[in-house]
Amino acid sequence: MHDFARKLLQPALRPAVLDYVRWRRALRGARAAGAPEPPMPASGPLSVNLDLTTACNYACDHCIDWDALNLPVRHDDAELFDSLRNLHARGLASVILIGGGEPTVHPAFGEVVRFLKSELGVQVAVVSNGSRNEKIAEVAPLLQRGDWVRLSLDSGSDATFQAMHNPKGRGISLDEICTRAQAVKEAGPDAQLGFSFVITWRGARRDDVRLVENLNEMEEAAARARDHGFDYISFKPFLTRAEAGAEVLDPTQSEQRQEDVRSRIREQLDRAARLASSSFRVVESTNLRVFLDGSWRDYTRQPRECHMQALRQVISPLGTYNCPAHRGVPKARIGGKAAWSGAAAEGVAGTARVLDEFDASRECAEVTCLYNPVNHFLEGMVTGEMDPERALAAPARVDDGSDDFFL
Repeated sequence: MHDFARKLLQPALRPAVLDYVRWRRALRGARAAGAPEPPMPASGPLSVNLDLTTACNYACDHCIDWDALNLPVRHDDAELFDSLRNLHARGLASVILIGGGEPTVHPAFGEVVRFLKSELGVQVAVVSNGSRNEKIAEVAPLLQRGDWVRLSLDSGSDATFQAMHNPKGRGISLDEICTRAQAVKEAGPDAQLGFSFVITWRGARRDDVRLVENLNEMEEAAARARDHGFDYISFKPFLTRAEAGAEVLDPTQSEQRQEDVRSRIREQLDRAARLASSSFRVVESTNLRVFLDGSWRDYTRQPRECHMQALRQVISPLGTYNCPAHRGVPKARIGGKAAWSGAAAEGVAGTARVLDEFDASRECAEVTCLYNPVNHFLEGMVTGEMDPERALAAPARVDDGSDDFFL
């Protein structure tokens, strides 16, 4: 899921990556020589996180976007569709309909999915709280191999689900959501259906809010996911926001020693892993893996220049941002919500500006960044430490042989 360097080797993405690397090398060379600077290639991000709305019908205690929920801002639908067309013309290959709010509560959710699949033909993913699975089931027949739906459920029992998510409205239960998820899978059997579980432990907090612990329900959640036809369950550690706004892993937020927390997680993870089969996977996120093996601080040593902000961006009613970890943070803002509409001048200029001004070695010094390895990989080609043609020479696919353009 997070081997982004390997994803960039795929034949459909490789030319755009080469163009980007050549441009950054030429730009640095021109600046060193005092020569005219080459313009940015006529491209855009290859993958975007698209926040359709800030509206949400839950009040999750662990929500990383709490301060951005239910704000009186929205997309102009015509501008949004124009932006997506322009981005597709510039190389956009995948769209993840995700955070800020709950995408399925947006009135045009189905229309957006149909546009992305039927008109643009890009890969599509949906991250949802599961409360409106019928909306996903309506468009699931459009989803193909490589597309996916992931439900953020974070619990094995309904009691913990209710305490963590605080759903608004009657009849929203974990049992009902999982049952209706089967209809999504039946309508779109080629797409992967995932059960997302953010692990919380005693002492973890969002600001002054003490989080509900769910650590002891990992095995129970895996059994529930398997029995309801999910293709996988994905475990990841709780993230909080640093003072500067970035999403960070903070293991010090605990009433137990870090090693005790890790030991409890490992025990639950081992039990969950025993439920895996040829049709059901138990996935350990990169953040969780490096937390458990103690190497998570290695992923905070960022290069100054975050190259991935040119290849993957966030489009939200709040604006366009350089990274999901900095959604809504002013210093990470590329432009307005329509930065890639019209002539896309704001998107191009904003991308070039943040590449120069956003110092990832400082702004992301606390972030256990999933893009850390691929940023160092790209930096090596830009500096000349590696030859881009050779480094990007070998075509690659994901493990099952399909394309995966999600960044």
